[in-house]
Amino acid sequence: MTSINNGDETTGTTNEQYDLISVLYHALEGAATYEVYIQDAEEAEDDELVEFFSQLQEEDYQRAERAKQLLAKRITQQPAGVR
Repeated sequence: MTSINNGDETTGTTNEQYDLISVLYHALEGAATYEVYIQDAEEAEDDELVEFFSQLQEEDYQRAERAKQLLAKRITQQPAGVR
């Protein structure tokens, strides 16, 4: 399987940091999108979908928080002079 290299030379960021940033971005984007779905379900008075979309949103918030923690740890451990 071919891997996509979006870090290092392309962005000046390690692949691992780039990957974490991507996960963070997509988790937050997903959580924001679920808000719209929750509102739609509320307007339709569909409590089952409200619960489902709310659960997905919470999972994305948790995923984003974990990605932030891992990213912060790796940024603070980065040797001086490495961008």
